[in-house]
Amino acid sequence: MTKPSPIPPPEISEYQVGESVGYLITRVRSTMSNLVTQRSMAELGITSQQGSILFMVASGKCLLAAELAREYGIDASAVTRLVDRLEKRGLLTRVRSNEDRRVVRLALTPEGQAIAARMPAIFTGVLNSLLGGFTPEEVGFLKSMLRRVLVNAGEQTGVTRDAASKPDSKS
Repeated sequence: MTKPSPIPPPEISEYQVGESVGYLITRVRSTMSNLVTQRSMAELGITSQQGSILFMVASGKCLLAAELAREYGIDASAVTRLVDRLEKRGLLTRVRSNEDRRVVRLALTPEGQAIAARMPAIFTGVLNSLLGGFTPEEVGFLKSMLRRVLVNAGEQTGVTRDAASKPDSKS
């Protein structure tokens, strides 16, 4: 067993984690996820990740497990387990494509669709709480900056330049 070093090296002791943009983004994401899970578990009996997946399928943004894996940055086996759980609960089904039998699309059951339809209100409620005291302009600026981060990472944001500059609701 090794002893912990009493004095951390300078690259650790001088690093101000509370000033790290990456740390702050991670903490905000974790906090949002926890708050959405609290509400979605209380109201719908599902986690934020399950609700988010149902919403993404309902919106048409992610209709394949591989698309979910890319969207959430998780491996295919984790998506498969999530989809298995949602399918076991009767919230979604796998549907083999008629055009290409190798392709398996995800489709919501009526119950899954009903839950997906309730997720935007949960997302918006949590974000409105977290963004309390922000002006619409500040929210618009925050969204614009976050979109720029995504563009810098090579991601498409799916928002036109005009829409990106317009302040709107806090969600």
